[in-house]
Amino acid sequence: MTIASDVKQCAASLRGVEAGLSSLALRTQDDESKRILHETMMKVNEVMKDIQKRVGELEREEPQYKGF
Repeated sequence: MTIASDVKQCAASLRGVEAGLSSLALRTQDDESKRILHETMMKVNEVMKDIQKRVGELEREEPQYKGF
């Protein structure tokens, strides 16, 4: 597995985590839990954006990684 594919796999995993947190936030009845889940989801989203930016950098620096 290449570095680019590892980083892309990480981004995909983070999307799954973000979706899971969103689902939990929608289903919970406790307002404090909703707030914490939403805040955590937003932090995961920030990390995911950073990872996606890194994927773009990898693809520009190493064209052979494009599309993996």
